[in-house]
Amino acid sequence: MTCLSDPQTTKAVPGIRNDPVAGALWMLISCALLAGVAALGRYLTSVDVHPFQVVFLRVLFAFVTMLPLLAFRGRELFHTDQPKIYIWRVISATIAMTTWFSALALLPVGEVTAISFLTPIFATIGAALFLSEVVRIRRWIATQVGFAGVLIILRPGFESLGAGALLAIVSAFAMGVTSIILKHMTAKDDPDKIVFISTTLLVPMTSVAAVFVWDSLTYQQWVLLFVMGLIATLGHVTLVRAFAATEASIVVGFDFARLPFAVLFGYLALGELIDIWTWVGAGVIFVSTVYIARREAQLKRQTAVAGVGVPSPRS
Repeated sequence: MTCLSDPQTTKAVPGIRNDPVAGALWMLISCALLAGVAALGRYLTSVDVHPFQVVFLRVLFAFVTMLPLLAFRGRELFHTDQPKIYIWRVISATIAMTTWFSALALLPVGEVTAISFLTPIFATIGAALFLSEVVRIRRWIATQVGFAGVLIILRPGFESLGAGALLAIVSAFAMGVTSIILKHMTAKDDPDKIVFISTTLLVPMTSVAAVFVWDSLTYQQWVLLFVMGLIATLGHVTLVRAFAATEASIVVGFDFARLPFAVLFGYLALGELIDIWTWVGAGVIFVSTVYIARREAQLKRQTAVAGVGVPSPRS
């Protein structure tokens, strides 16, 4: 889906490695791959493959590409002490993917990608509301700036707010919820286990809606759906490598690359372009999310040096 959909599944190990160049390269590869997933989703829905069917087969083929991991790690890969959290993670991820592919059926891939930059902002709000995390004035201002960016893209009052835009916003919100859940999951399970168990559970979860809209597919559509599952898996693998290579605040700075990749692929596949206001709005949202990520990293370094767990009131 989004390039920052699962960064929390990666735990940085202080002092082991900090290679910003490698992190940037892995992130750019990940953004290109996940923008390709969006473009394929947009194309498939444009040729009357139902979004629910696209979601199910994207998950199914992603699961197939991960089976070698099961052969490598064995039954231990299924063991977890937090099954209830996985259920909530799968529910939120199902909502996020379903609304995202549904939005792609209605809007250009570049516009959906631009709105998806709201995900970290929703995660910040959710952490404050539901996890009682302290969010200081600077981060609240950055959050408000991010929402101003969305208003630039949607221009309410100048253009009608359609179903596609609403679905894209719901998807970003659901992914924000997923991000919050993932922060808890990483305390007990490693990234490979989280991705594998989640994908395994997503297969039956997403099949429920797909059954009611199932339709026969052409050979070309089957091939494209398999390719989508493959590059989605590779996109998340390279995302994990990016966050493992360097600090998250550095990696997040390259997430904007998703937009030009998405616009390029959308143009090549469907001849789509986005207007200047979508670029401007996406830039505003992105600047605010980068500020939030870097501010969080700065506060973590300050508390680590001070040896306390509570940020300064100036935060």
